[in-house]
Amino acid sequence: MKRNLLAASVALSILTLAGCGEKEPELSSSIQQASYGIGLNMGESLLNDGLDDIDPDALALGMQDALGGTEPRLSEEELTAAFTELQTRAEERSTELAEEALSANEDFLAENAKREGVTTTASGLQYEVITEGEGEEQPAESDVVTVHYEGKLVDGTVFDSSISRGEPVELPVNGVIPGWVETLQLMNVGDKWKVTIPSELAYGARSPSPVIPPNSVLVFELELLGIQGEE
Repeated sequence: MKRNLLAASVALSILTLAGCGEKEPELSSSIQQASYGIGLNMGESLLNDGLDDIDPDALALGMQDALGGTEPRLSEEELTAAFTELQTRAEERSTELAEEALSANEDFLAENAKREGVTTTASGLQYEVITEGEGEEQPAESDVVTVHYEGKLVDGTVFDSSISRGEPVELPVNGVIPGWVETLQLMNVGDKWKVTIPSELAYGARSPSPVIPPNSVLVFELELLGIQGEE
C-alpha cells in the first residue's frame, strides 16, 4: 500500500507542481502527455479508493524534497503510521460501498423481475428473449461455444463488448462466470437474450477490473452463434 500511494503521490505531485507556477506546462511532447496520463490515472485511482482529501500542498512538498534530494521531513515511523491509517480508511470505504451496492442490487433485481418478458430462474438469474434462433441444439457444460456479447453495469456503462470489436468469441462453457454457465446451457443456437446476472453469479465481492466494482449486477446482451463441441 505504501509504495502504491507513493507512486500515486509522485504522479499527482507533477500535476500539483505544475499548477503552482505562473504558466501551465505544455502537453505537446509524448513525455509530457504520458506524464499527464499517469497523473490522471493515479488521481482517479485515489478517488476510487476514497482518498479524496489528499493534501495537494503537502503532496507537492514531498515531491519537491524527493526530486531535490532533500532529507525527508517525516520519519519512517511517522510515514508508516500515516499510510496505515490511509489504508484502513480505504478499506472501510470499500466495505461501505460494497454494502451499498448489495442493497441497490436487491432493489434493481426486484424491479427488473417485474418487467414483462423477464424470466427468473431458481438461482436468481434473469433473462428475456430478444430473438429466438431457429436451432434446437443447446450447449453442454463441456462444449465450446461461439458468442457475440456486450456487457454493461446497471447504469449503462459498457465494460466489455465483442460487438464493438466486431468479432465473436469462442469460449468454453465451463470457463466463464456461473451466470454465463447457466445461461448458455438454456439457450438454443441462434438465440439472442438480455441476461441480468446477480453479483453472486458473477464476480461477487471481487472487483475483476476498475470498471466493475465489487458486488456488481452485470447485464449482458448475449447471442449464441454456434457450438464447437468438446475441447
